Amino acid sequence: MPAKKKVKKIFVLDTSVLLYDSDAVKNFEKHDIAIPITVLEELDSFKKGNTVTNLHAREFIRYLDKITDANMLQQWIPLNGRTHGKIRVISDEGSSTNASKVFGSEKNDHRILNAALRLREIEPEKKVTLVSKDINLRLKARALSLDAEDYETIRIKDIDHLYKGKSLITLEDNTAINQLYEKGRVKQSEIEPSQPVSNHYYILKNHSSSALGYYNPKSKKVELVKSVCAYGVTPRNAEQTFAMHALMNPDILLTTITGAAGTGKTLLALACAIEQRRYYRQIYLARPIVPLSNRDLGFLPGDVKSKIDPYMQPLWDNLSIIKNQFSESSKQYKKIDELVQTDKLSIVPLAYIRGRSLNNVIFIIDEAQNLTPHEIKTIITRAGENTKIIFTGDIFQIDTPYLDAQSNGLSYLVDRMHNNDLYAHIALEKGERSELANLASKFL
Repeated sequence: MPAKKKVKKIFVLDTSVLLYDSDAVKNFEKHDIAIPITVLEELDSFKKGNTVTNLHAREFIRYLDKITDANMLQQWIPLNGRTHGKIRVISDEGSSTNASKVFGSEKNDHRILNAALRLREIEPEKKVTLVSKDINLRLKARALSLDAEDYETIRIKDIDHLYKGKSLITLEDNTAINQLYEKGRVKQSEIEPSQPVSNHYYILKNHSSSALGYYNPKSKKVELVKSVCAYGVTPRNAEQTFAMHALMNPDILLTTITGAAGTGKTLLALACAIEQRRYYRQIYLARPIVPLSNRDLGFLPGDVKSKIDPYMQPLWDNLSIIKNQFSESSKQYKKIDELVQTDKLSIVPLAYIRGRSLNNVIFIIDEAQNLTPHEIKTIITRAGENTKIIFTGDIFQIDTPYLDAQSNGLSYLVDRMHNNDLYAHIALEKGERSELANLASKFL
């Protein structure tokens, strides 16, 4: 039989895709890319501002300007590189099926649908597919019998098996556990036969004893992990012990801690950072400002600090927990106030770090699941000498449109970075906030 001829494809990109990844047009191999004129209009409204979304809008507009001097409304323009197809801006929205009439309103989304539907009529020999990170837009496209897909180039395939940073190993005898306690280390092959993962943590159990360890990529052995105290905060379970070990380890410069509400992610990160304050010039704290992607800061009264304080209250709450372990007259209590007053401990908007070099600091980013992969990369590439970066978050609690458990920056970071000597990850699973909070997490 003759080989089946491959159908040529045209992918119509929605605004959400280009705001998520300005290089998206380069990720469709040799297939053609169509950009509705409405998308360019929407990108124009996003180009001013300091967020990564604004940056992506500007970068894509500059890219279009760079690749051609021709009229993209009239012809298909080759994309740079032999492995890429062609690109064109489409303005004809005169489809025989009018999405605005079908759905009863005039919206930009419906104009984008009409442009894609019209393109399918003009190019019947090609498969036209709308690509969008907007679930509602994809549902509407399918309702009109138009193929629609999510943009999945930066997407974790199997989120259920995302690296957790730890393993429970049941041993037949006490030999390895005894050696770990006596010598402080043991060969990894005596624990499990699989290839070791850098900075991976182990809960070792036998019928009569147990131990905690981690694979040190420098010594190439599993070393004993002991419980430590960081500014009055002590771990309450094995996972928190692992997290604090990673946070306090000077050889680990990048740490991620994931877990549901109440597992202690932020509290542990803050306590360990304050404990290590002598080794760093500053401690930076940040979390994404979700409601309007930092753009709403300008509508609140006061200076930058007063504008971001309402969004940073969970960080202040955790600082209060650490501080209130001590009496008001104690040195430890006064030290935290002093750190804040002297800007040794500073809460900053993420948008303000672009272009900066972060030297000799600990940088804690809370709620990192609300960041895109590009934002995560932007933060990490700011790291200078003697800088430690800590990301905390719950990958199943996304508050930002167009992100989910498989496409957010925190999941992407864990998936791509694990088994690197400078990196450690731990997934916290046991809630320690209160019995009531644990009850709600379990049954509600």
